Order: sequence, then C-alpha cells, then structure tokens
Amino acid sequence: MKRINIALLSLAVLLALFTTSAHALTEMTGNTDGGAFFKIVVPDDWNGDLVIWNHGFSLSPIGPVSDLGPLAPLQLSEGYAVAASSYQQFGWALFKTKNDMQNMYSVFKANFGEPNQVYLNGASLGGIVTAQLIEKAHIGNVVGAYPICGAVAGSRNWDAGIDIRLIYDAVCANTPSAFIDGGGKGLPAPGFPTYVIPPGTSPFDNEVTMALKANACMGILTPEEFRTPQQQANLVAYLTETELPASFILTDMGFALFGLSDLIWNKAKLAGKQGMGNIGVTYDVPAIDASIERVATNPGGANRLGRNYTPSGVVGDVKIVSMHTDQDGLVIVENESEYASVVPASNLTTAIVVEAAPSHCGFTSAEVAAGWESLRGWVAGQPQPTAASVQGTCQYLEGVAGVPGPCRIDPAYVIPDMDGRIPPR
Repeated sequence: MKRINIALLSLAVLLALFTTSAHALTEMTGNTDGGAFFKIVVPDDWNGDLVIWNHGFSLSPIGPVSDLGPLAPLQLSEGYAVAASSYQQFGWALFKTKNDMQNMYSVFKANFGEPNQVYLNGASLGGIVTAQLIEKAHIGNVVGAYPICGAVAGSRNWDAGIDIRLIYDAVCANTPSAFIDGGGKGLPAPGFPTYVIPPGTSPFDNEVTMALKANACMGILTPEEFRTPQQQANLVAYLTETELPASFILTDMGFALFGLSDLIWNKAKLAGKQGMGNIGVTYDVPAIDASIERVATNPGGANRLGRNYTPSGVVGDVKIVSMHTDQDGLVIVENESEYASVVPASNLTTAIVVEAAPSHCGFTSAEVAAGWESLRGWVAGQPQPTAASVQGTCQYLEGVAGVPGPCRIDPAYVIPDMDGRIPPR
C-alpha cells in the first residue's frame, strides 16, 4: 500500500462519527431575508473555521433545516462550525442559491464573527451548488470543497433530462395507455406546482399515475415473467438508449417530468422559455432517432440556464476533492469528467467508488470520511491527495479506527466522457 499521511487523524475524533458528541454546542436557526431557512451549529471549542453544507434536489415545499450533512458529527467534533441553508427555490434552485448562502453567511458573521477558513460540502444538487459558490459567491476565505455524487457538470444535466422525457414518448408511442402530457416542457403545465388538467388531456398530477403509465409501457413494476413481449421490447429500447439502471427509471422520470416543468415554467427561472432541446441530436437506437419529437432551444433560455449554473473552472486557490459512485443512476458519474475538463488538475482530486449495484450517493462511512480527511490534510499543507491515497486513508479508517466500510475507491477507474452518455447539442 502507498504510504499515507494520517497526521490529522485520531481515533477519538473519527469514532465521533458514530457517537453523540460530548462537546457543548451553540445552535441557531431562523430565516434569511430571501425566505430560506438556516441552521448554524458552533462547538464551544470552535477552531475558527466554518463548513457549509449544501443539500440535494427536492420538489418538496421549503422548510426548516434538519440536515447538516453526513459528516457533521465528525466535523463538529473536530472543532468546525457547521451551517446549512435551505434553498428559497425548490427543484433546480441555482437561480437563487448564491443569494441564500450569502444571506446565511452574513447571519453567521453577525453572530459569531468572520471565520478564518471556509469549507464547502454538498451532495447531488448540492455538488453543483458547491461549484457555483466557489466561483461566484465570495463568502469568506474558501479554502476547500468536497462535492460528493455532485451534479458538477451543471446545467448540461438538463440535456439528459429532456432526453429521458422525449425518449419515453418515442418508446411508448405504441402503448396509448402510457401517454403522458407535457412533452419537452415536462409536466405539470404552466402554474407549477398547481396543475389544472387542460380540457381533453389525460389526468396526471402525481407520481403514482406516472409509475402506472410507465409500467403500462415497460412493465417496470411487473415481474419479468409476466411482462408482455411489447413491454419487454419497450423496456430494452428505453434502457439501451438512456443507459439508465432499470431501478432508476421512475426516479429519473420524476426529475424529467416535474423538475423540468418547474425549471421551464417558473417565473423566477426560465419563465416559459425552452432552455434545452434536441435539434440535431443523433440517438443510438434508429427507431428512436427516427421518431423522437424534436424540440428547439430558445437561445435566451439556454443562456439563462447556463448561467444558473454551468461551472467555468475558475476556482482560484480552492482545493477540491470530488467523490462519485460509478453506477449512479440519477447523477451520472460522467459529471466528474465534465468538471475535470474545466477545473485545473492541480485544484481537483477525483475519487470514484466502484459499486456492485447502482445507487445514488451510496458511499460507506469510511469512504465519505476518507475524502473529507484527505481534503483537510491537503489544505493543511500535505501533498495533493490521489484516488490511491484516498483509498489508503479509507482502509486505515476501516481497519484501524473501525469506521464502517468497505473501501471501494478504484485508482485505475477511467471516467467516461459526458458526450458518450449525453449526446452533445
């Protein structure tokens, strides 16, 4: 095994991942001017640094913050203050997240003073929020960032979203009972989240209806032996074109129906403009390529979507460790290759976890802690970590500190190119 520097690790600290912290804590909650909720926790032995946690994608109503991230117990035991803000928007919230974090940071400074250093940590949608904050938010002395399973390719993920939606229509055209309204603008229609069924169209207002319609087309809720030949053929065509794990079809369809609709119709987002399309795209399955609806992109909508947000890679001196699972069925691993194509290699270490079955953010405790400890060491002056050294740190945590593993980071993993998974447009 390659030598690893574990000067910052201690058994007492690491075991805090799984025990209640004995440290006295000051907790503060409330709302910011933008309407977002926040939660701030500061240990009495605060080391002067702040960790900001950024949560994932949700279409649920905005509410109080209860989650400070999977590493919060460890981070608090190490002396960090930890803070999180909800987003004042649901869904693709990048139009306002910069303001949300700036507002929360102002609250922190007013009550606890300016942090010495700021770390950013986020998962899923929180990964692209983290990337946006590095580049645009100017919230204190940001020295390190740790996106996990992050949508770090940013707005390009919506090319996949509209494909998932339109491929469904093309594949399921042979099954009238599977028809779903909305097309390339998603569903519900204007007025999201309050949906009024247009006259003469099919009722559709919840995830159960979506699941039943997708099942009518592809038999995804039906044991394979009871699917009709047409359902099985439709399922094979859909999975061949999208390359999704079958277990993620409904999850991704929800993203591509409800999330897409909110993104396009929300007046504070694209305000009805089609920010993504598929004109000129060649799909792998000839029958799908020949029959799929072609949707034109509105240039203004595309520009606004790109600004909210596609990473530029201008990250200054910020050190970034990014971790992903290889079979993620919602935020695909190819996000990491897209991010690495714009961020300087000297600022970014990427570690890929190879899993036996598809998951979204399915890391073990040892894996996620290893990435954090590797980032801390790097910021403190140790050499830039590699995927191999992160795996070594993970094995130390599992074998010596007893942090639950296993450790599945593959230093030899080659991240596929985004263009091979999502046809460029």
